[in-house]
Amino acid sequence: MKTFKEKVLKIVASIPKGKVMTYKQVAQKAGSPRAFRAVGTLMKHNEDMKRVPCHRVIRSDGTAGHYSGPGGIKGKIKKLRSEGVRI
Repeated sequence: MKTFKEKVLKIVASIPKGKVMTYKQVAQKAGSPRAFRAVGTLMKHNEDMKRVPCHRVIRSDGTAGHYSGPGGIKGKIKKLRSEGVRI
């Protein structure tokens, strides 16, 4: 049986280029619909940004949310726009 973390990482790894999911959608798909903050924490500590594109996880209101990767929030928005995401 997979842990919540394993489920979340697999879900986020499957988000295709040019698409996004919300923290809440990821939590729901992982089987814990109220664990959206835990999803955020996992993304904050993502160790493999190449395999797990955490920049593709956004807030439910359509804004980018936080990003601990290169460039911070501006870097996240730049990456998303380069993939064709309107944000």
